[in-house]
Amino acid sequence: MKNNKLRLALVLATAFFTNSISAQNFTIKTNALYWSTATPNLAMETKMGGKWTAELSVGWNPFTFSNNKKLKHIAIQPEARYWLCSPFAGHFFGVHAIYSHYNAGNVKMPLGLFSKLKDSRFQGDLGAIGIGYGYSWMLPGNHWSIEAEVGVGVGVTKYDKYECATCGSKVGSETKTILMPTKAAISLIYNIK
Repeated sequence: MKNNKLRLALVLATAFFTNSISAQNFTIKTNALYWSTATPNLAMETKMGGKWTAELSVGWNPFTFSNNKKLKHIAIQPEARYWLCSPFAGHFFGVHAIYSHYNAGNVKMPLGLFSKLKDSRFQGDLGAIGIGYGYSWMLPGNHWSIEAEVGVGVGVTKYDKYECATCGSKVGSETKTILMPTKAAISLIYNIK
């Protein structure tokens, strides 16, 4: 059932962006900060009219590292953006949603985020909504740009918790609502005009 929902979301998003490609601007991008977690990722953004754009990003991490360290997940994040000057340049504000299915454990996160990941393994689903602020810099040549964005929001996660990251028994299931970072991006962008 979960796979069917994921497939439906991807089909609808693809149809949405395919119909929007006829707009004058369309970008393809990748988030370098996301790559630092060994997560391949790709995003598409298109102009919707006036000062509005829509972005869809996808990240997938299928890897298990030494000592059974893992941040395995698939994440899909649509976002609507309002640009203060003109689309794809300068300041913008965004509203986004996230869906992620994850299996993570034996990881020490920076800034003390999700501190229980170091000693336990968690497997479940996360849904979140958030707001973001960003800025995009055009590079010489009009096809490349760099963008930075940060976001914060509220997430609801339902997960199973296991004793240790390696081999532990299931110790319970839980649902939590959390205030959380929803976006941290430094992206390299190719602008298709």
